[in-house]
Amino acid sequence: MRMVWLAIAAAVATIALKLSAWLITGSVGLLADAAESFVNLAAAIVALIVVRWAGQPADEDHAYGHDKADYLSAGAEGTMILVAAGTIAIAAVGRLINPVPLETVGLGLAITAVATVINLTVAILLLRVGREESSLTVESDGRHLMTDVWTSVGVIGGVALVAITGVERLDPIIALLVAFNIIFTGARLVRRSLSGLLDRALETDEIAQIESVLDKYRAEEISFHALRTRRSAHRAFVSVHVLVPGGWSVQQGHDVVERIEHDLRSLFGTVTVFTHLEPIEDPVSFADTQLDREDGHPNSR
Repeated sequence: MRMVWLAIAAAVATIALKLSAWLITGSVGLLADAAESFVNLAAAIVALIVVRWAGQPADEDHAYGHDKADYLSAGAEGTMILVAAGTIAIAAVGRLINPVPLETVGLGLAITAVATVINLTVAILLLRVGREESSLTVESDGRHLMTDVWTSVGVIGGVALVAITGVERLDPIIALLVAFNIIFTGARLVRRSLSGLLDRALETDEIAQIESVLDKYRAEEISFHALRTRRSAHRAFVSVHVLVPGGWSVQQGHDVVERIEHDLRSLFGTVTVFTHLEPIEDPVSFADTQLDREDGHPNSR
């Protein structure tokens, strides 16, 4: 929450600075840079709401918690970025057709540089905390701010080049390049949000870690199948069927799965593990390796 409030404060400060730079210079490139900061503010406000929502404990209506709210935030932020990019592009095309000379460029660029330093500092903090807490909302905000930093660096260099060369159409060209860069960032966030909402499996290296744990228990009398994984923001979900000799007692089977679940939980920061114990000799145990059972009915013998 502190990181989100920091992002809001940074967005307000940079909006004021960048709008001042635009008003002083009349540069549509600097206006494009300021527009992205407005998106930063809107995204940070959405993140504030979502972080509060996602942090609520599981309840009767949301038995698995509210973690997926993170993906809604990333999707909303990506959409806002795409809208901002379209607005910037429209303004840039108009200025490309009717170029306007820039004024007081030095002061405007100095103000933008201060705003850029603020964004850089906050972006580094957001990215670090987002990774540590596995928060897609905070990390997305940090990535967006870092994109804004590189955008601002490019705009500062481009507007300075306009002032040096006197080629006024360079200014809207810079704004168009900013718009394309923003579109790329927005599309990536939307894609990542959709991926999470569609219950994509864990990353390849994470699945390899899970398999290494299961390998420790694999033996002639113990086997596994139907391994499924997914991630919901910072929480990982792992489901696996454990096959043991049918002659084992309930206690023996329970002891094995308890050890397996303990080892799997030690792999990730926050993980929910589901295990299903089955007799290895019974053919029906192999009828539910897919998401839906082959016969649709449990063993009725």
